[in-house]
Amino acid sequence: MINLKFWKKKKVLITGASFIGSHLVDQLIEMGSQVRVVNLTTKHLPLIQDHIKKKKVEFYTRDLRDLSNARKSVKGNDIVFHLACDHGGRGYVDLHQGATASNLLLDGSVFWAALKEGVGKVVFASSGCVYPNFLQCDPKKIIYLKEEMVKTPHDADNMYGWGKLMGELTLKAYYKDFGMQSASCRYFTVFGERGIENHAVIAMIARAFIKQNPFIVWGTGEQIRNWTYVKDIVEGTLLAAEKISDGTSVNLGTMERTRVRDAVIEILSYSKHDAVIETRPNMPTGPYNRVADNLLAKKILGWYPKVKFIDGVHRTIDWYFQTKSKRVIAQNLDKLLTER
Repeated sequence: MINLKFWKKKKVLITGASFIGSHLVDQLIEMGSQVRVVNLTTKHLPLIQDHIKKKKVEFYTRDLRDLSNARKSVKGNDIVFHLACDHGGRGYVDLHQGATASNLLLDGSVFWAALKEGVGKVVFASSGCVYPNFLQCDPKKIIYLKEEMVKTPHDADNMYGWGKLMGELTLKAYYKDFGMQSASCRYFTVFGERGIENHAVIAMIARAFIKQNPFIVWGTGEQIRNWTYVKDIVEGTLLAAEKISDGTSVNLGTMERTRVRDAVIEILSYSKHDAVIETRPNMPTGPYNRVADNLLAKKILGWYPKVKFIDGVHRTIDWYFQTKSKRVIAQNLDKLLTER
C-alpha cells in the first residue's frame, strides 16, 4: 500500500509526462506532492493542462540531452521519475533504431545531473525489453521472466532494450561508487487510457473503432504478452520509489498470459465488430513469448496488479471510442502505427 504521508509535499520531477507519466502526475497531485514536469515538446500538454492551470504543476519544455537543461530540471527535487525517452510500440522501436539510440545520451545526462545536484533518488522507467531475446522465442513454452535472468551474455531487444539495460547498469554503478539512490522499474507492455496507436492494444482498438475488415494483426497472432494496466504500473512505480534505494531492478507486470489473437477476439467482441482476422507475419512482432514473473515485486514492494486484462481492455475501449474521431483515425492510422 502506498504511504500517503511519504508523498505529502515531496518535491518530485517527472521527465516525459505523456501516457504513463501523465497518470503518475495525477496520482502525485492527489497525494499532495510538489510536481515539476519536463517534456521535450508541448505535444502531450493537454494530458496535464488542468493541473498546470490550477498551478499544481510546474511545467517546462527542455531537451534533457543537454546537461545544463538536465541540471536545471533536477535541481531541488527529492525524487526524479525518469520516464522520458524516444520510444513507442513495436512498430516504432523496430523501425527507428537510430532515434531510440539517443536514449543512451538522454539517460546519461539525467543521471549525471541528478548525481551532481544531490537528488535524493532516481526512479527509472525500464522495460521488459532488457530480457534476452533467446528466452522468448517459443510461444508454446510456459516461461516467466525473472529479474536474475538479465545477465551476461546480454541479448536485449533492439536499441531501445539496450538503452534501458545500460540505464539500469549505470544506476547500479552510481549507487555502488557514489551512493546515489535509485530504483529501476521494468514495465511490461503497458496499456490503458491515453495510450497511443503505435502500441499493440491501442492499435487493435483503433482498428475495431474504424471497423477495419479484414482486421489486420501483425505477426502470426500466436505471440504471448502480459499486458499490464497503466494504473497498476503507476502504483508499482510509487512503491519502488518508497522502498528501493540500491538500484535494484524489479518487474512490474501481470503474470496473465494472453495470446495476441485472443486479445483481438475480445476487442472485436466487446466493440461489436464482426471482422475477418488477417495475420501479417512479415510485420514487426517482437519476441513471441514475453511474460513477467512479479514475485519480487510482491515480496519487496507488496505490489500486485489489481486490474485483469479483460477489465482493463474494456475500460480502454470505452475511453477510446468516446474520445476519438473515426475520420481522423481512419485517415492517419498507417502513420500512427509506426510514428510517435
